[in-house]
Amino acid sequence: MKTTSLVTAALLCAVAGQAEAEAFNRIASFPVALNLPEGTDPSTETSAEIIAATADGMTLVYSDSPNQSVGFVDISDPANPKAGGSAGVLGEPTSVTVRDGIAYVAVNLSESYTNPSGLLQLVDIRTREVSESCDLPGQPDSIAVAPDGSFLAVAIENERDEDFEDGVIPQMPPGSLVLVPFGADGPDCDRVNVVDLTGLAEVAPEDPEPEFVSINAAGDIAVTLQENNHIVIVGADGTVKSHFSAGTVALDGVDTEEEGALTFSGSIEMKREPDAIVWVSEDRVAIANEGDYEGGGRTVSIFERDGTLVWDSGTELEYALARAGHYPEKRSENKGGEPEGLAFGTYGDTPYLFVLSERGSLVAVYDLSGETPVLSGIVPSGIAPEGAVAIPSRGLLATANEADLGEDGGARSHVMIYALEDAAPVYPTIVSASQGATPIGWGALSGLDADPAAPGTLYAVNDSFYKSQPTIFTIDATQTPAVITRALPVTRDGAPADHLDLEGVTLDGEGGFWLASEGNDDKDVPHQLVHVDDDGVIIETVPFPDVLLEGETRFGAEGVEMVGDTLWITMQREWGDDPTGMVKLVSYDTTDGTWGGVHYPLDKAESGWMGLSDIAVHGDRAFIIERDNQIGGAAKVKRIYSVALNALRPAPLEGELPEIDKTLARDLIPDLKSFNGYAVDKVEGLAITADGTAYVVTDNDGVDDSSGETFFWAIPNLAN
Repeated sequence: MKTTSLVTAALLCAVAGQAEAEAFNRIASFPVALNLPEGTDPSTETSAEIIAATADGMTLVYSDSPNQSVGFVDISDPANPKAGGSAGVLGEPTSVTVRDGIAYVAVNLSESYTNPSGLLQLVDIRTREVSESCDLPGQPDSIAVAPDGSFLAVAIENERDEDFEDGVIPQMPPGSLVLVPFGADGPDCDRVNVVDLTGLAEVAPEDPEPEFVSINAAGDIAVTLQENNHIVIVGADGTVKSHFSAGTVALDGVDTEEEGALTFSGSIEMKREPDAIVWVSEDRVAIANEGDYEGGGRTVSIFERDGTLVWDSGTELEYALARAGHYPEKRSENKGGEPEGLAFGTYGDTPYLFVLSERGSLVAVYDLSGETPVLSGIVPSGIAPEGAVAIPSRGLLATANEADLGEDGGARSHVMIYALEDAAPVYPTIVSASQGATPIGWGALSGLDADPAAPGTLYAVNDSFYKSQPTIFTIDATQTPAVITRALPVTRDGAPADHLDLEGVTLDGEGGFWLASEGNDDKDVPHQLVHVDDDGVIIETVPFPDVLLEGETRFGAEGVEMVGDTLWITMQREWGDDPTGMVKLVSYDTTDGTWGGVHYPLDKAESGWMGLSDIAVHGDRAFIIERDNQIGGAAKVKRIYSVALNALRPAPLEGELPEIDKTLARDLIPDLKSFNGYAVDKVEGLAITADGTAYVVTDNDGVDDSSGETFFWAIPNLAN
C-alpha cells in the first residue's frame, strides 16, 4: 500500500500532515471494571469520568461516579496498564486532582437540587486511606490544584433541575467558586475563600453555575459558567480580574437534522455555553463549546483573558469527525459532536491542545505552536470521553471514557492511553474526501467488494442507520489512510430509496451493482436483492421467495458475491427452519431466477450468538466472515473461513440442504487488538483483490452507542 505524505485539503488535514511526522497513537486501553473490588459482580456498572496523574506520571487516578469511588491505574509500563484498585468516598465523586501523592476528590452529597452540599475528601494514593477534609458550600463540579501547589479551586455548580420549568435558569441557590489554601498539614479548611460570582453574566446573573476550573502558573483561575455562557478570571486571592460572555457561534454547512442522513447543508447560530476550560498560555484560555439548554457551539475557541476572541474552530472539528466517520447523526438537532473535555501540554517545544468530542468519541489534537491552531491529528477514544490528562514528561496522554454499556452487551468504560511517537498516525484507517465544500459523510459501513478492473478500488455500502441515505461508497485503498472518494446515492424514482437495509454489495459485471438488503418486518423492510445501475438507480428488486421466508427472522442477508451468473448470499443467523448451528448460504441465479442453498456450520459461541457477515471469492475458494456478537474481552470469534467453490452446489430450498466444509483462513482478533483499543463486535465487510489481498472493514453503528471507530485494513496474500 502506498503511504501518502499529503492527501489534499479536502481530506482530513490532520492525517495527511502527519504521515511523515510525529503523531499521537493509542498504545493501550484499560477497562475500568477491572478495578471493581474483589467479590463484586463483574457486570457492575463503572465509569471513568475525570482523570488526573501523579507528578511522576506513573499512576492515573479517575473518578467513578456510579461506584462512589476513585480508581487507580498503574502505567509504569504505559503499553500494559495494570489495575490499581479503587477507594470509596462518601458520595458521588464529581472530579479529582492530584498533589504530592494525595488525590483530592470533590464529592457531591446533595439531598436535592434546592439543598445542595458537598465535601472535599483526600485519598492517599499509596495506602488508599481516605480521609475527610473541608465541607463545601454546595454541589461541586470541577476541581483543580494550582501549579505551585498553594491552593485548590473548586467550582460549586449547584446544577439546575432539567425537569423543572424546562430547565431554564435562574434556579436557586446560586453557585460559587471555592478556594482552599494549603497549610502545613494539607488543605486549611479554616481559610476557605468562597468567591461570589453573581452579578457578572448577562444570562441569569443572579444564578451563576460554574462548570469547570483551570489554574495557570501565576495562580489565576479561569472558570466557565456554562449555562450563563460566561467566563470569569479570578486571582488567587479571590478577586475577579476580568469576565466576559463566551458569545455566539454562527456556522453554515452543518448537519442540523436527525433524519437518518448526513447532510451538511444547514446553518446554526448558537451560544457557545462552554464546558471545559484550560489555560494555553499565561494570558489565553481555550474553551470547549459543548452547549447546554440554549446552545451548542460545536466548536473550540481561544480567548485572551480580557475577552478578545483569538480563534474559533468553525466547522473544522465537525468536518474532521465527519471525514473520520465519527459524526453522530443522532445529535444533529442538538449539539453535534459536542466538544466537552480539554487538556493541554507542551511536548518538547510543541504545545498541544486536546479536544474531546463526547458524542463523536474522538480526540482532536491541535498544534498551537503557530499563529493559528493546526489540527494535527485525531485519535480514537472509548465511548463518551469525559476527561483527559496530558503527561508531557513521559510523552503520554490519557482519556477517561464514561459510558458503560455492559448491561446491554456493549463496550465497558475505559481509560485509554496514547503516546507521542516518531511515526505515522495509526488512526483513522479510512477517511473521506469532499463533495463540493463539505465532506462526504459516512459511517456504519457494511458490505465490501473489490473492483477487478481497477486495482485498489473497493466499494462499500452503509446500512439502515442511514435510512434516508442508502449509499454506495467508492474507496481508494492505495492510500494510507484509505480514502472514500465518492458517495453514490441509491435512488428510486429520483429520491433516496426507502425501506432498505444494505448489508452486502457486489459488482454486476455491467457497471452496476447487486445489493443485499436485510429485512425487518417491524420496520417494514423486506428481505430482498436490489439491482442498481452505474448511477445508483434501482432497476430491479428481487424479493426473497416464500419458501425461504417461511422461517424468516430479522437476521437476514449480510453479504453478497457474484460468481458467474449466480449471486451467493450469506444469511446472518439461523432461521426458524435451520438446524441449530447451521446457517444458510443462499444462491440466486440471475439468468433463470431460481433459488437454492447450502448449509454452513457455525462455530459454537461461548456467549451470545454466532453468525455470518460478508462473502468474497478469489480463485477456486469463497471466503466468509464468521463472528460472534461480543465485544471487548468477551469477543472470541472474529474469523475468516474459506470454502471450496465446487462445494457450493445449491440444493432446492424446499428440501434438505447439503452441509459444506470450511477451513480457517484468518483469526481477526489479533488484528483488532493491534489497534490497542478493545475488540469491536461488528466485523462486517470483506473484499479480495486480484492479487489475493483481503480487505476488512468494521461497522461503527453510526456512532450510536459505539466508540465510532471504523477499522479498515489489508491482509496481504490471504487468498494466495
